[in-house]
Amino acid sequence: MNPLRVLALTGGVGGAKLGLGLYRVLETGAVGFIVNTGDDFQHLGLHISPDIDTLLYTLAGCNNEALGWGRRDETWQCMTLLERLGGPTWFRLGDGDLALHLERTRRLAAGETLTAITAQLASALGIEAAVLPMSDSAVATRVHTADGPLDFQDYFVARRAMPVVTSIEFCGAATATLSSAVASAFAAPRLECVVLCPSNPYLSVDPLLAIPGLRQQLTAARVPVVAVCPVVGGSAIKGPTTKIMAELGLSPNPATIARHYAGLIDGLVIDAADAAWAGRCGVPTCVTQTVMHSLQDREQLAQTTLAFAATL
Repeated sequence: MNPLRVLALTGGVGGAKLGLGLYRVLETGAVGFIVNTGDDFQHLGLHISPDIDTLLYTLAGCNNEALGWGRRDETWQCMTLLERLGGPTWFRLGDGDLALHLERTRRLAAGETLTAITAQLASALGIEAAVLPMSDSAVATRVHTADGPLDFQDYFVARRAMPVVTSIEFCGAATATLSSAVASAFAAPRLECVVLCPSNPYLSVDPLLAIPGLRQQLTAARVPVVAVCPVVGGSAIKGPTTKIMAELGLSPNPATIARHYAGLIDGLVIDAADAAWAGRCGVPTCVTQTVMHSLQDREQLAQTTLAFAATL
């Protein structure tokens, strides 16, 4: 394994796309990932880590691109029978996906940490990169809405992100701690840059920043910190990012994203559709294609982001 050179903070499908690009353009072991676990929850007696699993499946090349989550070529016999028995099927888990959740839950019950388990799962899937949960402490994203407070998966999956958001809370974050693996990653002697992937800033990146010490690691970083804007032409490529921004009274543009990360980032990568915002974000900007339709797009954005970081 080569020394760690790039550290990426990610959560969800958009972040995993760029994560795959970084994984492919860098040498083995040169990129590590810190992943949001605010979406984690207990379901059917199992510990589900949606953002970790999305990244694992993406890096392993077995993700279901059609659905945007879960495994490719999945079967659904368990869900079909569960529905017939009257069980809850609003959060769908494929048969192959269930195996991962069963193993994670078994090992957590045996006293292993989520960090150690995730490392072993990544290795078993043939992934040659550090995949690190943001914390081994339990942190739960709670979305406050016009319909009342909702657990994240209730808001995002069961209610399809339809309720109007008034605020977002990260329960347990104040007392959570960084794992030694995350702290060590920031201290890697060959580290060259930190990348904030184009994940939802409010639901996927903010949980990481709520962990005491992680924000401080970014502000004290001795290397450039670059964010890739998740908003293109006033819209989000996927997910409720711009819907949430509108409900919170925020304009969906690169300058708003830059202000959200003020004091943390040294540069922002924006899409060519937003070229007019270059020079108006308060930090240096790189204008390129950020919409990733193909594997080539993922690799090209990764290369452009790394080259931009090297100039800062």
